[in-house]
Amino acid sequence: MVDSIGVVGLGAMGSRIAGRLLGVGFSVAGTNRTRAKAEPLIAEGLAWCETPRATAARSDVVISMVTNGSALEAVTEGPDGILAGLGPGSVYVDMSTVSPRASRALAERVASLGAVMLAAPVSGSVPAVEAGTLAIMVGGTADAFERVAPILRELGSTVTFVGDVGHALLLKLAINISLGVQMLAFSEGVLLAEQGGVDRSLALEVLTGSAIGSPMLQARAPLLLDLPEEAWFDVGMMQKDLGLALESGREEGLLMPATTAVDKMLTVARSAGYEHRDIAALFRLLSDLAPEAHRAAAS
Repeated sequence: MVDSIGVVGLGAMGSRIAGRLLGVGFSVAGTNRTRAKAEPLIAEGLAWCETPRATAARSDVVISMVTNGSALEAVTEGPDGILAGLGPGSVYVDMSTVSPRASRALAERVASLGAVMLAAPVSGSVPAVEAGTLAIMVGGTADAFERVAPILRELGSTVTFVGDVGHALLLKLAINISLGVQMLAFSEGVLLAEQGGVDRSLALEVLTGSAIGSPMLQARAPLLLDLPEEAWFDVGMMQKDLGLALESGREEGLLMPATTAVDKMLTVARSAGYEHRDIAALFRLLSDLAPEAHRAAAS
């Protein structure tokens, strides 16, 4: 039985994870770099902790959800880090997307403390975590997975044990390769139809109702009509994940032409000011570039 859960990192995803666990009746403690982001959760019953160490020390299971490897190092290392708060029998679940190599190294550190770590990266963005419909890939030991599975099933409709911690991260990166490639190709297709005179809403309806209409494209199609200020999954984070995928591919000696092409377009998107906008901004970027392309073709 799990009596208490700690959540370290209360950003866009971490705050929703904590909120959903509070909503289904778990006792949840948490911390974040800035307390202000936690105030709505504190009002809902979150026990505020000043440090990741304090969060881990008071929790049967501690979860981290942070943006990248540097942020993960910041919350795990040092006298106030998660590792300092873990004891024998503790379970640490990192839901961040970092390199498989870094995750394996961290799991070894955790094991040396008599605790156990699971990597549990997620597929799905803000609406999915709010609805409890994330897809979660879990790597680590089977015993630890069984212990935390009831928690993860409150967050995800698909929770799959996949092997070691590195396997979980590789699968997450594989998913995001396809996500990025789909978003770019879909944006190109919609723009081609629109530039040829097809109404954008009609193009979205036909394309998402066809064989290419994946759940991700169906969910994001409205964002091509009205790009939200708050990203579900922003351009900068996507490029970070594709960078990790390219790094892993190089280690395995793989050619990754589709990933490389999307990575280049994400660099253009960031330079155009879209770094913190949802990846659906790729459509707006292509629209912005279209007049320039027409001029170049005519010259």
